[in-house]
Amino acid sequence: MRRGDVTGESSPPSLLLQALRSPGPTVTVELRLPPTGVGTEESLSQWVDLNRTLRRLSRDELFVFLTDNAVGSAEEESLAHVGSNVGEEADLRRIVPILTAKHTLDYCLMFASRAVSDGFDSLTVLGGDRSVGPPRCVPHANQLRKLIGQRLPALTLGGWFNPLKDASTQVGFLSDPEVCVDFALGQIVSHHSLDQVEVFLRTFRDSGLDIPLVFGVFYYRSANPRTLEILGDFFPVPAAEVTREFESGASPEEVCARTIRELRRMGVENVYVSNLGNQGTSRRLRSILELV
Repeated sequence: MRRGDVTGESSPPSLLLQALRSPGPTVTVELRLPPTGVGTEESLSQWVDLNRTLRRLSRDELFVFLTDNAVGSAEEESLAHVGSNVGEEADLRRIVPILTAKHTLDYCLMFASRAVSDGFDSLTVLGGDRSVGPPRCVPHANQLRKLIGQRLPALTLGGWFNPLKDASTQVGFLSDPEVCVDFALGQIVSHHSLDQVEVFLRTFRDSGLDIPLVFGVFYYRSANPRTLEILGDFFPVPAAEVTREFESGASPEEVCARTIRELRRMGVENVYVSNLGNQGTSRRLRSILELV
């Protein structure tokens, strides 16, 4: 349920929320931050690539979701670096950090406060994978969103849904008065899982909810069996189908574009594209969208 439905206030008019609620398709990008523990030279190179990409995407008026260590892989802290190195050259309202509950509560609350102070106006708050990495500071992400929302009511807050799981359960989560979301990111889907997506969409539309949803689309670079196996630990991967597409001569861009085309055909207007990398991101995205 929208935060405004609970508090009696309208949803914060963030730039992201305006875009997601506007007619027409919105394509956003998910980027990963450089991991901790790499050499200084390599880390610097990765950050330079990321900074250039964030500036370029901002100039192109695109939105970027920046990951957190949701799957147990420690990543550099986004606010400290982006705010100090990119802030003056990019519209931070177009950069949406992802915060998981896999930190201390004090850290999470301070992170949100710093985000607002730095000029970010949207934040995605997720629980994070329970099976790896540090424990969550709260059992469920909605508890953390509620605490952040009470302290920072002007901050647009995003949640999570999985269209590949039981539709009634997932829509029930989104309609819960305690969910505290203004928008929600979805699990990665494929044009090979459209039956499940269709059931979810029908259930969501029948519920009458008007929370903007952003479906995830993955950019498969190849059909390397080992890579697909590893990816399968994080989201459902149609490995056999993707392999057949590459074997038939389809390019990575075409495979990705097929998913976006099919989602649009089903009425899905908002998507985020994952795994484009921190170098050549705009070029890859442009090539994909030319095929949609």
